Amino acid sequence: MSEPVLTGKAAIVTGASQGLGREIARQFLAAGADVALCARSAIDVESAAAALREEHPHRDVVAAPCDISRTEEFDRLFDAALTAFGKIDIMVNNAGTLGPIGPIDTLDWAAWRHAIAVNLDGTVYGCRRAVQHFKATLSNGRRKIINLSGGGATSPQPNLSAYGASKAGLVRFTETLAEEVKAYAIDVNALAPGMLNTRMLNELVAAGPEKIGKRDHERIVHSKEHDGAQMTQAGELAVFLASPASDGITGKLVSARWDNWEAWPAHVDELRGTDLYTLRRIIGRDRGTGWGDK
Repeated sequence: MSEPVLTGKAAIVTGASQGLGREIARQFLAAGADVALCARSAIDVESAAAALREEHPHRDVVAAPCDISRTEEFDRLFDAALTAFGKIDIMVNNAGTLGPIGPIDTLDWAAWRHAIAVNLDGTVYGCRRAVQHFKATLSNGRRKIINLSGGGATSPQPNLSAYGASKAGLVRFTETLAEEVKAYAIDVNALAPGMLNTRMLNELVAAGPEKIGKRDHERIVHSKEHDGAQMTQAGELAVFLASPASDGITGKLVSARWDNWEAWPAHVDELRGTDLYTLRRIIGRDRGTGWGDK
């Protein structure tokens, strides 16, 4: 049973009919929040909402179909949540797509651009709407934005260029937005959930070693078979980043699996103003070489 650390809070979670989005919504409700969730399929999101209402009958759950790459659909989602809850305190931009798999010169260009439209443009627009609301309304606590990153943001993954480019761009946008809104008591972070057993992972398994490489395919298959607990762990990190426990932690890329984020509240001053847990360029002196830097 989650502690009621989100009591009185209202959240939007995109891409929440299944997988990590649904787990985040479930954990938010258990922690005391009211939640609006969306997915592209009206049937799927209504089914997920019905199950969550049954599990948490004392919480408000709003469901809306929404393709986040379409701003008019996101506006309808955001406005429906505002009508239901009267406010939004937490924005979780979880919806995403793997995009086309294969060498850039052979990919369907429309599919490549659509992945950018969902993973980057759609998330940025979700942040935009949240920031507009946060700036226009008063609150007795900090407001939170959580953007979902992925392994493609920090390491090159051949044949997954749309996914990697969009997620790397998203992390740098997260860091930039965090600086823009510091004066408004808004914390903005990117959450790296690890390799989860989701629809996206199934797509990678189905792609086979020919498209994504033998080593990466073996790693993905192993993760699918052995790393099921990571979903709960990623949901717990989302609750932490949405709660007052993380106040002042902002502009960071936080790994659910590898970072000791539970200890971070005691080190907020150390985290503030440093490049710890951010994207950065590695230069020669970082690796002890003397030939590459002036």
